[in-house]
Amino acid sequence: MTASYDIIVIGAGLGGLGAAFEASRAGRRVLLLEQHNLPGGFATSFVRGRFEFEPSLHELPDVNSIEEAAGTIRYLVDDAGLDIDFVSIPEAYRVILTENGTNVRMPFGLSQCADLIEKEVPGSRESVTAYLDLCAEVQAAFRALSGGEGPPDYRKIFKEHGNFLRTGSYTAEEVADALNLPAKARDLLYPYWCYLGVPMNRVSFTIWASLLNAYLSAGAVIPKLRSHEISAAFVRGIEDHGGEIRLNTRVEHVLVEDGRIQGVETSLGERITCEALISNASPTLMFNFLIHPSSAIPAAAKKMVNARRHGFSLVVVYLGLDADRHALGLEDYSYFIAPHMDTEKLYQGIYSLESDEIMQASVCLNAANPTCSPNGTTILALTAGYRSEAWEDVRAEDYFRVKTRAADRLIRQFEQATGTDIRSHIEEIEIATPQTFARYTGAYDGIVYGYEPEPWYSVVPRALSMKKETFVRGLYFCGGFSYRCHGYGSSILSGKDAGETAVRDLESGVTT
Repeated sequence: MTASYDIIVIGAGLGGLGAAFEASRAGRRVLLLEQHNLPGGFATSFVRGRFEFEPSLHELPDVNSIEEAAGTIRYLVDDAGLDIDFVSIPEAYRVILTENGTNVRMPFGLSQCADLIEKEVPGSRESVTAYLDLCAEVQAAFRALSGGEGPPDYRKIFKEHGNFLRTGSYTAEEVADALNLPAKARDLLYPYWCYLGVPMNRVSFTIWASLLNAYLSAGAVIPKLRSHEISAAFVRGIEDHGGEIRLNTRVEHVLVEDGRIQGVETSLGERITCEALISNASPTLMFNFLIHPSSAIPAAAKKMVNARRHGFSLVVVYLGLDADRHALGLEDYSYFIAPHMDTEKLYQGIYSLESDEIMQASVCLNAANPTCSPNGTTILALTAGYRSEAWEDVRAEDYFRVKTRAADRLIRQFEQATGTDIRSHIEEIEIATPQTFARYTGAYDGIVYGYEPEPWYSVVPRALSMKKETFVRGLYFCGGFSYRCHGYGSSILSGKDAGETAVRDLESGVTT
């Protein structure tokens, strides 16, 4: 059987949902195909016993209030008009470094952060203020590049934000060195590095600066009904605009002829044609496994994929605790816990299941959303990065024992750092590994963090290379592997961009 649509979207992760939403509300005939039985990808929820867990979202930043929000929240609430109930995060984070005794609660607000760091590191105010001001300038340039109607005025933007270009080829560590940022001040500012998954001596300053300013300059929020609330709102919007969503439908082949998208073949044996295709699946999956026939895969596309370095995956320990968070001594929402803040050592530690170089980014959901679990209970999620290579030699018969040991290490680290007793209050526990994420989302090697954003392949180089890397006419990418890099906001806005671009190209005949 053959069906036909203007646009097919592969994968109902946040990028795919955003793309299908934009294309459908532009009046295009849209089909969204998802292999899982639920939309959302990582943006979902699951239930164990009397607890409903948040699988992946820590926070959506840059929100003083919903009315004043910028970026992703502004798009979701105003532009897309989605019905989502957000709750605020109480503080930026608490950082605990066990080797030097650092235990500091960081506030939201750049001046508040500078005040606190000056208190903790006397004499640091000048360099910290200069560093935070530079981060704010970089993010302002990003907003100017992507926030207006029509093409951006590059000359005006770069004149007003010259440091955006001057720092574009540097790493975050190189800029910190140039501004003489004290080591202890870096200890307090660097915890968010694990949200990018690249050590500070390799990560692009451009994307780091934008992230740091977004997370510290204003408040942050989460959906009250877990991240699945965002996915469900997109689904309602797509269907309201006439788009079609098929779950439990895996794409086996993406059909290409004469360098142009023709359609797809599904696991149900159906052939569906289209004028354009937007992939929430990564270029790695597309150019290695999906395009058919294989002779239609351009050699340059394989070279592009092989030149990129894949990011890491995670181990997450989801805990439903049988006591109130105050009784447990959990007074914070977000915890960054590590032995130190040498990010290169911490990064190397993610290659081994036995390393003591563990950094966890953990969340007590009740601190932001008191009603997220029954009265007298607490939801706590402990998260640590691991590369999929660390699991390569784990035999199937040893898998349960190995992942239980990894969870035990995270629980012990959390208890020792915070002085709390978690273990004796565990009512429900679920442990996710790279294998879990690979099976659940179909992500290559269970990777959560897309391609690593080093200076040569961060947001700006990716954006400038998009036209050169259009190897198949009518094929577009969105999600965490696309030009905006990974993360909730990046994935959502990448879907918006891909949907709008595909519609615009169809109207102008670019895809034919």
